[in-house]
Amino acid sequence: MTYFIATDHAGFSIKDHVKEFIRQKGHEVIDLGPASADRVDYPDYAHELCQKVLENRESAGILICGTGIGMSITANRHKGIRAALCHDAYTATLTRMHNDANVLCMGERVVGLGVVDSILEAFLSTPFEGGRHACRIGKIDQE
Repeated sequence: MTYFIATDHAGFSIKDHVKEFIRQKGHEVIDLGPASADRVDYPDYAHELCQKVLENRESAGILICGTGIGMSITANRHKGIRAALCHDAYTATLTRMHNDANVLCMGERVVGLGVVDSILEAFLSTPFEGGRHACRIGKIDQE
């Protein structure tokens, strides 16, 4: 699986940790930036990541900002993106099982590295359950 990752300045300091965790699980990671902790606008990075995930159906994304809220709001503006803001392994597990989330959002200022690892483990290893949830997922992008 390929995972795209992007942050803003408030999520930058844990990006390398997240990338290494994903690589150790045998996945490819493509870093979409930024390249430093200088101030940037999170929507620019969220939009780019979502476009990449939509273009590459066998991929998922990880967005990190200070709280994860701005990234998740921006990501969910894209039809076909199901971004989930997760604060623990339980929410990460359920968003994969029930919502087939394809973008994980986290807040660096909200969760510590141990919790980040548990969220990543749950998100990367939990499959979509399908069944009754598939119908609901189909309704998300209806206009």
